Amino acid sequence: MEMDARKKKVLLAIIHDYISTAEPVGSRTVSRNYDLGVSPATIRNEMADLEESGFIEQPHTSAGRVPSDLGYRYYVDYLMPRKALTMKQEEMIWRNYQDKQLEIHEIINCTSQLLASLTDYAAMIIAPAVTLVATVKHIQLVLMNPTRVMIIIVLDTGILQHHLVELTEVIRQSDLEQISMVLNNKLAGLNFDDIRVTVIKKIRLELSRYKFFLDLVLEMIQNTLTIRTPSKIHLGGVYNILNQPEFHNIERVKALLTLLEQKELLYEMLADRGDEDLSVCIGVENIQEQMKDCTMVTATYYTGDKMVGAIGVLGPTRMEYAKVITIVEYLAKILNQTLEKIQRK
Repeated sequence: MEMDARKKKVLLAIIHDYISTAEPVGSRTVSRNYDLGVSPATIRNEMADLEESGFIEQPHTSAGRVPSDLGYRYYVDYLMPRKALTMKQEEMIWRNYQDKQLEIHEIINCTSQLLASLTDYAAMIIAPAVTLVATVKHIQLVLMNPTRVMIIIVLDTGILQHHLVELTEVIRQSDLEQISMVLNNKLAGLNFDDIRVTVIKKIRLELSRYKFFLDLVLEMIQNTLTIRTPSKIHLGGVYNILNQPEFHNIERVKALLTLLEQKELLYEMLADRGDEDLSVCIGVENIQEQMKDCTMVTATYYTGDKMVGAIGVLGPTRMEYAKVITIVEYLAKILNQTLEKIQRK
C-alpha cells in the first residue's frame, strides 16, 4: 500500500495524538504539536487525502479526525516504531515468575495478572491442555512422612500434576528413589497407548516387593495420561475496559461484558488465530459484532516445538499498539522459557 512520506508523517501524528488524548485531531493540533515543517493548510490538504483514502474519518460533526481501522492497520504494518520494555518492567516480570512455584496454574495466573497490569487492558490466556497424546516426561516420588508420599508426574506438554497418597505400610526415601528410577526408565517418553501390558508386567516384576504401593502409582500415571482436560481460558483485568473513554456508553459496555462472559466463544476467538506467533486483529477484522470497536493482540506459546496455548490482550482500537505488542511478545517468550524450565525440572 503506497503512501508518500508526508502523508505518513501526518497519519502517524494523528494516530499518536488520538491514542494519547482520545480526542479528534485537527490540522492545527498536528501543526502545533508535531514539527512536520509544513503549514496547517498543507496538513489540512493531506488530511483530506487521507480521509478520502479511508485512513482517517470524521466522527459525527467534529472538526477533527480520528484514525479508521484501515489507518490503524497501516500504522501497525508500516509505521509503528518498536518499543522496548523498561528495565523496571523486565525486573518486575522476572520477579513475579521467580516468586511462583513451578506449577502451570500459577504460571498462567501470573501471566494473566501481568498482562492486565502492564497494558491496562483485558488479558486472556489459553492454558495448556492435557491430551491423549501427552507423554510421560518425568516421575518423582517424594517422602512426606513414613506413610505419606507425594507423586509428581510431569508430561511433555509442560503439565505438572501431583497427588498426595496415604500408604498402609511404612516406606523409605531410598525405596522411593528406586521405584522412581525404574518407572522413569520404563515409562519416560511413552503415552497411554504405548504403555502396554508387557511394560506393566516388567515393572511389577522388577518392583514386586513394593506391590502395596506400586499399583497405586501406576494407576495414577495412567489416569493422568487419559484425562482429557480441555484447554481453559483465563481472563484478567476485564474491568480495565471500563476505564477507556470509548466504553462509557452503557449499551456498548453491556454488549462487550456479555461477550467476555462467554468463555467458550472467547476460547474459539483466541484459538482461531492459528499458529501465528503474533496476531493483531483490529476493529472490523474481528468477527464478533461486540468487538468492532476493539483490537485483540495475541501470541502463541510453546513447549519445545509444540504449540500449547495462546495469550492475548483486548482493548479499544485506540490502544497503545507498540507497548501492547512488545508486552505480549515478551510474556509469550517468558512463558515459553518457563514451561521449558518446568520440563527440565
